[in-house]
Amino acid sequence: MLFRRRHDPQRPARWRGVLHLLGPGLITGASDDDPSGIATYSQTGAQFGYDLGWVMLFSWPLLAAIQEISARIGRVTGKGIAANIREHYPLALLRAIVALLLVANIINLGADLGAMGDALRLLIGGSSGVYVVGFAVLCATLEIFSRYDRYVRVLKWLTLSLFAYVATVLIVEVPWREVLYRTLLPEIIWQHDYVLVIVAVLGTTISPYLFFWQASEEAEDERVKPDGHRLTERSEESRREIRRIEFDTYVGMGLSHIVAFCIIVTTAATLHQHGITDIQTSEQAAQALRPIAGEFAFAVFACGIVGTGLLAIPVLAGSAAYALAEAMQWTYGLGRRPREAKAFYGTIAVATLIGMAINFVRIDPIKALFWTAVINGVVAVPLMIVMMLMTMRRDIMGEFTLPRPLWVMGWLSTAAMALAVAAMFATS
Repeated sequence: MLFRRRHDPQRPARWRGVLHLLGPGLITGASDDDPSGIATYSQTGAQFGYDLGWVMLFSWPLLAAIQEISARIGRVTGKGIAANIREHYPLALLRAIVALLLVANIINLGADLGAMGDALRLLIGGSSGVYVVGFAVLCATLEIFSRYDRYVRVLKWLTLSLFAYVATVLIVEVPWREVLYRTLLPEIIWQHDYVLVIVAVLGTTISPYLFFWQASEEAEDERVKPDGHRLTERSEESRREIRRIEFDTYVGMGLSHIVAFCIIVTTAATLHQHGITDIQTSEQAAQALRPIAGEFAFAVFACGIVGTGLLAIPVLAGSAAYALAEAMQWTYGLGRRPREAKAFYGTIAVATLIGMAINFVRIDPIKALFWTAVINGVVAVPLMIVMMLMTMRRDIMGEFTLPRPLWVMGWLSTAAMALAVAAMFATS
């Protein structure tokens, strides 16, 4: 006898309600798995097999905590991180942070555009240079000329591209019992290469552009919504909004870390097992998968590079534009029309253009990404310290200073990043 499932008219409404709660945190977390990050995670799995999967478990609560703190700054004050630093801290500090952020983001933009062009060339042939130009124009055009609410929906849908890496790990043969054992009971090796990869993973995962983007998007949402208010003006909304931020952030960062873990496991089960231990780019990872895991796994992996790049490029360009515009006190915001915020949108266009141009000059992409990691590390630690101090000041956060558990996790995240940066300089 067949039993028919009872139709629940409330089910679609519930799903829409859940999806409505996901926004800046989901997009920020998904953009963390950009093509440059994919290259780092691929190298991790190829070089050390399953031995470093534990890093993703370790870093998830740390990243989620500092991103929740970023989101609270934006939602409580109605301003991004750069605007708050400008009001309450020395201008020299702000200028140094924003200048270094711009350099790091533009280099990362160039690397991601190059990886996307190479991935599409592997899939369909043709010229990677032409694809780089096409991707740059497409990303900049959508970000500048799309209506804000529609563009946010596009970015949300692009997060589905991350599931390409979940699909890939399900295609290949993985000894899950061994993976679980190595992840939960890791054998930590205090060797140069081992420490260097941990530093690279943490540097890729906890990046300053993510802080600026999520804070600015929370402030942007508050500005564009007719019923939106900063929490210092509507404290009665605080409990609902803070719960939404927590849910959005922990889901977004959780998805990011699951995908990173899947990439590590995929490359460990294929490349590492076949003696391929040196992967410098995401394109090399996709190419190496082809003869080992098959054509389908290769195609899914390469498609994921393109999809995640389409999500990461706007976040990199947008976070740079928000930081510079807030520092310079320009009119800004993706919710504004181009003629209302010319300098802000001009920054997006110029940053994307320079990133595109990097692919046509003689710059070693591996060295460029190394220096990006160095710059991000130099920016991240003082920025995180300032954010932690900022969120405990009542003249900035009002009654919404950090609760003790989040304060502890925020400082643990800052300490972990400081140790990672110190190790990076010590081992370079």
